[in-house]
Amino acid sequence: MTSRNVLIAGESWIMHTIHQKGFDSFTTTAYGEGHQWLAAGLTAGGWNVEHLPNHLANEKFPASVADMDRYDLIILSDIGANTLLLHPDTFVKSAVLPNRLQELSDYVSLGGGLIMIGGYLTFQGIEAKGNYAGSPIEAALPVTLQTSDDRVETPQGVQPAVTAPDHEIATGLPLEWPVLLGYNRLTPREDATVVAMVGDDPLIAAWSFGKGRSVA
Repeated sequence: MTSRNVLIAGESWIMHTIHQKGFDSFTTTAYGEGHQWLAAGLTAGGWNVEHLPNHLANEKFPASVADMDRYDLIILSDIGANTLLLHPDTFVKSAVLPNRLQELSDYVSLGGGLIMIGGYLTFQGIEAKGNYAGSPIEAALPVTLQTSDDRVETPQGVQPAVTAPDHEIATGLPLEWPVLLGYNRLTPREDATVVAMVGDDPLIAAWSFGKGRSVA
């Protein structure tokens, strides 16, 4: 079987902590990643997985459809639009470079696969800092986005419901899924298949875009 290549962009963070102890204070810095469980599942399924953390993605994320074509699937997870729009050469040196959001949308239209996973900096996210609404990426997604903060925080836990158990995404999965502590509120497109929902909100939607496919 031919191996398939996937790029996971995002799912990393740097934490700067101030420790204030009376008159004195000091700082510590830590780095974390959250892609491991996803990468492990993909690897077990026969995928070749490459991870591009947030602090490298602004410079290293593929700049053109030709560069993206080495991957069968690109996953954006908790990575804001600005990270992909503002290459250091553009931000610091005012260099004119390709719009990587448009290139990614074209990549899907020409046959690539795209998954956007919800988070504080995907879709619109916290304080709308994800900033994907109205972007070329939104056009490629099976959902439309709010222009405001789209988080739904559910500390009490909410139970997803599988609405398309025969869809290939849900094949082999149990009908009862773990509870969620939050999600992004989105609107499914008319031609999209809603695979799972939380209440009246779509949790997973899929559709075809041009010659490719995307999931949100």
